Amino acid sequence: MKALIASLILLAVAPNFASANPVPTKDVTIGLAEVFVPGGFSSSTNAYVIVSGMFPNSCYNWKTAQVTSPSTFSHEIRAIATVSQTMCLMVMIPFQKEVDLGTLASGVHTLRFISGDDTYFEKQLTIE
Repeated sequence: MKALIASLILLAVAPNFASANPVPTKDVTIGLAEVFVPGGFSSSTNAYVIVSGMFPNSCYNWKTAQVTSPSTFSHEIRAIATVSQTMCLMVMIPFQKEVDLGTLASGVHTLRFISGDDTYFEKQLTIE
């Protein structure tokens, strides 16, 4: 009976403890392993790409992709993950996400995918 009462008290206190002490996180730019650039976009449709890679452990979670456009036909994409500052499973976790580029002008666009160490690779996207 004492064990049951202790378990109930622990269950009542545990949610309050978790909300009072949130796990600290930080956002980091991550590298991408592969990018798929579909075709057939027009200037009146939203263009997108599909990015994929591997998180180094279970503390990483996809947050967003930051897309900036230094010029009309040049776009920089940074993949951002949130990293929990806690114990993690040391396993590679695959991810795959669609990144919306919005409506783009007709022509050939250069997409630069920038990693956390400022290295990058480029892909071309043709908008009809």
